[in-house]
Amino acid sequence: MNQRRRLKLLPREEFAALTLHDKNVFLQELAQSFAEEQERTYVELDKDALSRLRRYYLRRVWADLKLPKEGSEDPLQVALSRLGEAIRLGDVQADIVGALMQELPPKRVLRAPPPDDAQLMFFVPTIYDAPIKDDVNLMDVAPFSLSKNVRNGVIRYQLKDSLITIEGGAESGIATIFDYDIFVNMMSYLAEEVRRYRAEEERGLRPNLPPKVYRPSSAQILKFCRRSDGGKAYDDLEAALDRLNQTTVKVANLANGKRREVDSRPLIGGYRVVSRTGTSKIDEIEITIPDWVYSSVVKADKSLPLLTLHEDYFLITSGIGRFIYRLARKAAGKTEARYSVREVHKRSGSEQELRKFSYDLRNFVNRTKAFPMPDYDLALEDGQDGQILSMKRRTDADDKNPTRTIA
Repeated sequence: MNQRRRLKLLPREEFAALTLHDKNVFLQELAQSFAEEQERTYVELDKDALSRLRRYYLRRVWADLKLPKEGSEDPLQVALSRLGEAIRLGDVQADIVGALMQELPPKRVLRAPPPDDAQLMFFVPTIYDAPIKDDVNLMDVAPFSLSKNVRNGVIRYQLKDSLITIEGGAESGIATIFDYDIFVNMMSYLAEEVRRYRAEEERGLRPNLPPKVYRPSSAQILKFCRRSDGGKAYDDLEAALDRLNQTTVKVANLANGKRREVDSRPLIGGYRVVSRTGTSKIDEIEITIPDWVYSSVVKADKSLPLLTLHEDYFLITSGIGRFIYRLARKAAGKTEARYSVREVHKRSGSEQELRKFSYDLRNFVNRTKAFPMPDYDLALEDGQDGQILSMKRRTDADDKNPTRTIA
């Protein structure tokens, strides 16, 4: 995709005929459209910016001297007129694109936190690296869709000795990376319960095992995910639970090219709305923790395999940004990791062509220069077989820890 997309400009005569007010309205709308296309932050243009853009639009160029008199039917004059207008619009395109790039800042990587953003006492910002196979974990691939929109069908990952398939419900679709916040909330709750259980055991008590069902309120989940508590948020929450409930991770071990030991695991074991508010919004929810998650956490022999999640992870606005953070947290840890862009595309499960995915990844990396991603600095480097994504922990370099390069 060409970053310098052509703007939908009015012919100069039409623009010149507008009132000053209408000229400014048109330019504001042009700036807003440009910001959306270029993933930049729209800010209302001030008087100086509007004046500058009007001058670019109406300035005279050499081609103006070739314009015929009104009503002329001379073919040469008509041809020169069209050529002159094309030259002029080309100059205007370049000037206005340059001006808008300067006036509109890059789109922020993180959204603003909601009002009253104090975290709950039980909040433990962790990602549980739940094993779906002995050598494959949930952070090695994306068990969700990166898009905010509903995605149907399946996502397949062909690994060296297994085939992983992510399937969603026929109507609900596959869970999204934003729905997955609820899974993280469930894992954080269970991890905290296991810590409490083990602490009581060490004191000589005989505690009960953590329950397989927990009852958060919708307000608690929204607070954990650092989302606002507006009416739409509650509707989105219920839709997210539907998608999580219908999304399964199916693992087929491969031997000599043949499938064996197919194992299907749901992201959540089910949910039930326990109560609703007076406006029919969900209030208290009962979520069942699936057996494969419960067993891997509760029956872990020693320390829980938890990775600390920066609390600003929940403020990352784009799906690709969240996926890159998870990948960096798993692969780079406290050092650095490098993946080929082709491998990142493969692990993301994205429906986009590699070319479009690479464009969006490059845009996100460029945005992090102005608005850094939590914990990690990103860079794209040229490699022998294409570009490499470098993910480096934002701390002093440790010479004892070598950089890990992954295909």
